[in-house]
Amino acid sequence: MPALSYGRQPETARSWFDTPAGQAVLASESAAMTRLLSGRPALPWAWFGLSAATAPITSDGRGVTLVRDGGGFSGSLRCSLPLPLASEALGVVLLQHVVDGDDDIDGLLDECARVLIPGGMLWLAALNPWTPYRLRWTGSGLRARAPGQWQAALRGAGFATDSLSLQWVGPRWRPDEPTQAGVAASDRLRAAFVLTAGKRAHALVPPTPLRQLRWHAGGALRRDSAARTREDCR
Repeated sequence: MPALSYGRQPETARSWFDTPAGQAVLASESAAMTRLLSGRPALPWAWFGLSAATAPITSDGRGVTLVRDGGGFSGSLRCSLPLPLASEALGVVLLQHVVDGDDDIDGLLDECARVLIPGGMLWLAALNPWTPYRLRWTGSGLRARAPGQWQAALRGAGFATDSLSLQWVGPRWRPDEPTQAGVAASDRLRAAFVLTAGKRAHALVPPTPLRQLRWHAGGALRRDSAARTREDCR
């Protein structure tokens, strides 16, 4: 499994999220994360984010929070890829701008698919390359991908993109403007978007069909004569 490369995006790029413009984007996503986690109250989850972001908080302590830190992650535990988490152990994984601008995103997405249960949800927040707000991070080293590029990467990692959900979030230009979310055409100018995709469930093996049986004279239980003839002719 490929390792996630951190050296290609300098630390100064991620520090853009510490600015008022970056904080406005992060704040617009908090409600969406809370709604997703509240809809799955019995399942453990993991959040991967930046030091400038605030991790979701639940009262039952069922979450793992990890912040990008140099060549890996720190927080609930200190690690790198592959993640020291059991396969199919989590119901939700949240990625909040943790790979914006990275060249290698497949390693982390593969690990997310591994640790999610079948039917588990991946929530991913990324910068929008089509927004006028991009002028605020120009020169920082951040590079945004279009939703279609993320969709292809998610499909390659084993997520069911046919039922993928897309929502646009954050301000359009001013950091202090109301940060609502939506799916209308005008919302495509917002600073970021959120993709939600489910992990494909394992296909069930169909049961072996039972042979057709019929009662015959004498009380003997035999196979249907037509079925027996077909088998004899093989």
